[in-house]
Amino acid sequence: MIASYPALRMRRSRSSGWSRALHRETVLTPADLIWPLFVTEGAGVEEPVVSLPGVLRWSVDLVAERAREALALGIPCLALFPNTQPGRRSDDGMEALNPDNLMCRAIRAIKDACGDAIGVLTDVALDPYTAHGQDGLLDETGYVVNDATVDMLIGQSLNQAAAGADIIAPSDMMDGRIGAIREALEEEGHANIQIMSYAAKYASAFYGPFRDAVGSGGLLKGDKKTYQMDPANGEEALREVALDIAEGADSVMVKPGLPYLDIVRRVKERFEVPVFAYQVSGEYAMIEAAVAAGAGDREALVLETLTSFKRAGCSGVLTYHAPLAAKLLGA
Repeated sequence: MIASYPALRMRRSRSSGWSRALHRETVLTPADLIWPLFVTEGAGVEEPVVSLPGVLRWSVDLVAERAREALALGIPCLALFPNTQPGRRSDDGMEALNPDNLMCRAIRAIKDACGDAIGVLTDVALDPYTAHGQDGLLDETGYVVNDATVDMLIGQSLNQAAAGADIIAPSDMMDGRIGAIREALEEEGHANIQIMSYAAKYASAFYGPFRDAVGSGGLLKGDKKTYQMDPANGEEALREVALDIAEGADSVMVKPGLPYLDIVRRVKERFEVPVFAYQVSGEYAMIEAAVAAGAGDREALVLETLTSFKRAGCSGVLTYHAPLAAKLLGA
């Protein structure tokens, strides 16, 4: 039996800052953040992404500097996404297997700069390397074929592992790829490399700026609805997560973030595994648009949205606002 007013006044614990801090149920720290970085060719390159105000594509040398910055801010992990030049893209995405591709060079640069003091998460999917912008290989009808794509993803994962990746993060949504990649990593002596599966990745309208950032937006033929999930489905997400855990995923991701916090909560409660969310490019862009329109305060919006991920059950969040949030939280 709970007490009633006036014996219980819920506002008592909110009456001062120290008391609010003492009763706070959810704590957000820089250690909860993963900073996604876009990598491009050249040296000394800082190239703005027009649809993502404040986000840049960095050349490999400057990615190493960002790693040092992240380390100083207490951000434990970086997520890398390459902007592959058009001349290196092909229908079969073979650049993904090049041991000297942008991704591999960036991994090595970060490890040379920071060693094991910071983690490197690498995206596994073919869309940064294909001429058609799809995450996998196409048949003659334009359908993304599953098993041949998985074979490519295995090679891509081993390539990144050899370069020094700490977490392999398959974002492609092909069936069976987690088990196949895990088996290959074990066979090649990479038993300690983690797999963070994009287990519940939806066919979302929030990805547009990201595709601009990696150079695949203008190339994409068709959509990705035959492999990414229908936004209307929740039970299907639980099935996807269950399969990926059974196949060897160490952690799982829900993507996008804010529109799918219900999925985050259901996954956490059902499976009790580390769950991550990606505050995707469209979510970031909406916050920046609100700030530019005078509709909200950037710092307050960033911290409130990131706290909502933690409250829903996330172990961590991929966010382009990571350096800002880390500075605010470390202040």
